[in-house]
Amino acid sequence: MSMDTAIPVTNIGRGRPPSLNRPDGEGSVQVQLDPALKIGHAKVFAIYGKGGIGKSTTSSNLSVAFSKLGKRVLQIGCDPKHDSTFTLTKKMMPTVIDVLESVDFHAEELRVEDFVYEGYNGVMCVEAGGPPAGTGCGGYVVGQTVKLLKEHHLLEDTDVVIFDVLGDVVCGGFAAPLQHADRALIVTANDFDSIFAMNRIVQAIGAKAKNYNVRLGGVIANRSDETDQIDKYNDRVGLQTMARFPSLDVIRRSRLKKSTLFEMDDTPELRAVQDEYLRLAARLWAGVDPMICDPMKDRDIFDLLGFD
Repeated sequence: MSMDTAIPVTNIGRGRPPSLNRPDGEGSVQVQLDPALKIGHAKVFAIYGKGGIGKSTTSSNLSVAFSKLGKRVLQIGCDPKHDSTFTLTKKMMPTVIDVLESVDFHAEELRVEDFVYEGYNGVMCVEAGGPPAGTGCGGYVVGQTVKLLKEHHLLEDTDVVIFDVLGDVVCGGFAAPLQHADRALIVTANDFDSIFAMNRIVQAIGAKAKNYNVRLGGVIANRSDETDQIDKYNDRVGLQTMARFPSLDVIRRSRLKKSTLFEMDDTPELRAVQDEYLRLAARLWAGVDPMICDPMKDRDIFDLLGFD
């Protein structure tokens, strides 16, 4: 089944074709993965979190950290805003959808340099982009991106693939990177809205884990000087914080300067953040056990965090 084919609503719960007998969660209308589009031997991580929480900053610096460990890294931005790799390449790159449109969707006419750009420290960068608002599915975009990368043999020499995904995972299309990932990481801050979004993401990962290899790898606390609320939630559902990045002005300024944190002027506090990214990359490369979590009901999150 192609990436742009969803399970019809009328098939949910009755009379499914054999290939649809195991939906991704109750009442699911999910985009299905074409088995031919499996990425291969690379370790694949999908970065999720509430919109504006710092997923692109986290993804880009984690990509650099992997590259500093000597790994060949590919970062794929999965957001119509297409700014995931901005600090790596120092520019807004054309998206896969842009370049496909330029050749009237004749993918065979594309060259590698049309949609893959080398960023800081050798990190290879792709911006999948997204369909025009209200007109298509993000899962199709992810599928076309992986298909192009495979056709050009770009995944054969890659050690680590990082999907940087926009914050809303209600749509099955934008949950599509979970079909490729080994581990999903959730970026959150120490506040109610971020943790509420994290709980929804835990649900999405659990749905995908029914039929795919993806498992929860842990939480990255971002812009968080304290983690008491995150810790309270983690303890309840069975999650673990893998790394914590405080609310430092140098992190904000790095994006304004089109720079990763590994390019900013050296200070003790910056060095500590760089070391945390390197430690996280080394831990992920070594392999982390999957976390089996039991997400909460919306009302229960209010009771846990909202009414102290």
